[in-house]
Amino acid sequence: MSHQPTFDVAIIGSGIAGTTLACILAKQGKQVLLFEAKEHPRFAIGESMILETSEMMRAIAHFYDIPEIAYFSSENFRQNVGTSHGVKRHFGFWHHQQGKPHNATHTLQAVIPKEPHGHELHLYRQDSDHFMLKCAVKYGVTVQQNTQISDATFADDGVTLVDALGFQYRTDYLVDACGFRSLLAKRFNLRTQVQQTKSRAIFTHMIDVENVPRETSDLPFDMAEGTLHHVFDGGWLWVIPFDNFHGATNPVKSVGLLLDPDKYPQRNDVSPETEFFEFIERFPSIHQQLKSGKAIRDWTRAPRIQYGTTQVVGDRWALLGHAAGFIDPLYSKGLYVSMTSVFVLSHLLLTQTDYSREVFRPLETVTQNFLKTNDRLVANSYKSWEHYSLWQAYSALWLLGAYTEYVKLNSIRATHNEDRDAYVAALLTLKMSGGGYAEFDTVANQIDTIIEAVDTSSPLAVLEARHKIDAIFSDLPWMPGPFMALLDGATSLPRNKIRPDLLKKETGFLGSGNYRKHFFGDASLIDLGVSFMKERWRWQPQRAG
Repeated sequence: MSHQPTFDVAIIGSGIAGTTLACILAKQGKQVLLFEAKEHPRFAIGESMILETSEMMRAIAHFYDIPEIAYFSSENFRQNVGTSHGVKRHFGFWHHQQGKPHNATHTLQAVIPKEPHGHELHLYRQDSDHFMLKCAVKYGVTVQQNTQISDATFADDGVTLVDALGFQYRTDYLVDACGFRSLLAKRFNLRTQVQQTKSRAIFTHMIDVENVPRETSDLPFDMAEGTLHHVFDGGWLWVIPFDNFHGATNPVKSVGLLLDPDKYPQRNDVSPETEFFEFIERFPSIHQQLKSGKAIRDWTRAPRIQYGTTQVVGDRWALLGHAAGFIDPLYSKGLYVSMTSVFVLSHLLLTQTDYSREVFRPLETVTQNFLKTNDRLVANSYKSWEHYSLWQAYSALWLLGAYTEYVKLNSIRATHNEDRDAYVAALLTLKMSGGGYAEFDTVANQIDTIIEAVDTSSPLAVLEARHKIDAIFSDLPWMPGPFMALLDGATSLPRNKIRPDLLKKETGFLGSGNYRKHFFGDASLIDLGVSFMKERWRWQPQRAG
């Protein structure tokens, strides 16, 4: 066996989370060793961006001086990363019933605001991850591709890693970012599968998938201009286009089918491709969009995809991103969890010399909180799809949670933009949804409890549950008007987010009382206006590069 120099941090796994962490640490002077079992460019899913992830990328760019990660936060920086990535102007949902064409009134188009940061992207992950790997090399990271780490030994003075060929590597701290097949999760027997959500997956990349236009003139965008979710009793299907803007060079669409295995057990008598196409024949509108699609890579069929861990950090080690757990890609929260974990772990590694579990426990707390929140949100979404009226109401809770989380993320960066310690302290109060606001947590628990208790086989019970949820929302003075409109039958959020009613003293954007204090502190509308214009100037295309 041969010995190599000791590194400050070794990272197993060079996906976007591992490479971003490597960039941060190397830029701040750490000696970093990054392992990849395969070789870039390589396939990966997790392609749909959300506002919360984009904001975390901007926070990483700001606090750690890694501008490249912010290039993936907005369409404004497409010239920096290439034309293989798609544009995301909305989160789109079509609710379906078996054997029936899609009902245009059963549509939700959650429009992503263009200002101040620009619309978001669909990440073609083989390109985004390769881009960040090159950035890591630029910042001085030592990269070992085609290197499978087979063992890790921990001691008081460091960690010894051994690869499949018997070569040894020494590091002070080890980060496992290699997803479900985590070396450390297996080594310490950490895996759990006790989540509420139960889904299995069939997915690939395709060409010749039809673009779905807007069905009615009141929708702000074509459905192909965002992430399209076909949802139905017992599952959903994603279509993520990378060819949805002028000048696009990538004809591929990401397509994946998620099914409740209790309702739709895996068919081992047929190939994944056959199972996929035979299943979508149940839904005429989905079948119409996908019937001519051709896979350009092997199909992947995975059994139940939910998992977690009993422990996220230990003495001299941490699990990052999907190594710690995964729920379901329904609301694209996975990258938000990963980027938040990257931020917190970076801060700890840059400020601590004690590598004990207790010192790094904040990473475990925030990771587990995020996974737990996402699990309940997704599980109850699946149940709500049994009846459109339940889904219509529950989607408002998802939106309210995402909106308040995004507002809080922007608020803490604006408030603590020169104080990373204070920013991290505020970040650790978040739970993935609701912005750490206690009143939101109460509302979410009430609505989740209603969904979990309702007997969906009883039309009367479903009607009563819907009335209870409507009443809860109606009593919220801080419930945005456009979200209430969705409960009344609107099929989209407005394209223009700037409205006169936002200026109202008690019920406008700032709100009042505890809500205003939690999300905005002492800020005035003028303060927010100045902050808005600064953000717009900083993150516009001419600032790229």
